[in-house]
Amino acid sequence: MMIPVRRIVASCALGALGVTLAACGTSGAPGTPKPAPPGPPASASGSAVPSRPPTLAPGPGGLTPVFTNGPRARGRTVALTFDADMTADQGPRAAGGEHFDNPRLINTLRAFKVPATVFMTGRWADQYPAEARAIGRDPLFEVANHSYSHYAFTKDCYGLPTVPEDGMRADVEKAYAAFKRAGVPHPMPYFRFPGGCYDQQALRTLSAVGVTAVQWDVVSGDAFATDSDAVARQVLEGVKPGAVVVMHCTRSAAPATERALRTIVPELRKKGFRFVKVSDLIGAADQHR
Repeated sequence: MMIPVRRIVASCALGALGVTLAACGTSGAPGTPKPAPPGPPASASGSAVPSRPPTLAPGPGGLTPVFTNGPRARGRTVALTFDADMTADQGPRAAGGEHFDNPRLINTLRAFKVPATVFMTGRWADQYPAEARAIGRDPLFEVANHSYSHYAFTKDCYGLPTVPEDGMRADVEKAYAAFKRAGVPHPMPYFRFPGGCYDQQALRTLSAVGVTAVQWDVVSGDAFATDSDAVARQVLEGVKPGAVVVMHCTRSAAPATERALRTIVPELRKKGFRFVKVSDLIGAADQHR
């Protein structure tokens, strides 16, 4: 289920970690140029496995670390992130013709040569394996974990069904298994909580998975939005150096996002911003500590 995004504040203080810590498709749009923790699979293509991506050290008491934005003073960088949302029970809607992917958005990123991080649910990868594989094998992008089911890891999270505490780890690992089935070669050890909702218990439960939880500091407001200018304006007004922008690549529920990108990308470049992946920001944050 696609939900409007709001920032959730965890019940524990994570500022002690030293840095500010706290949804796509394949080519095919007309006129567009073509250009890890336990669980992530080895290369399905036989290519060399890259060095382990940067992660943050565990938080106080061994809690899963939470990353919100990169350093503010190390260049004008910004990471665009896209949630590929699909809940475990939305198969009938997809079978009925609803589109949870957005090939045109991915093509626009390729045309503009914008690197990005896609937080993908395992259910989305099962529904669109060829698209998941194409994104995962494109060096412009990185695929990260957004759970399998897109069920909430806390209670009272936008009405989402809730994953029981004893099923949280399995849900994350099930998503990595779905990426492997789809042929995504190197999913990242990053996890975004569905709805952005988490608490100390969720962070404690996922500590054994070895992921860094990734939130955001700029909300695009693209969920269910139809005014692309308003989405672009909200992003442009919110971006600062080191920002992580949350957007979506679910065609049916974020129809204005691709159009908004056509304004956001050139305007940020005019301001001297350089687009990077989340892994780049986390690596910079780790060096900054």
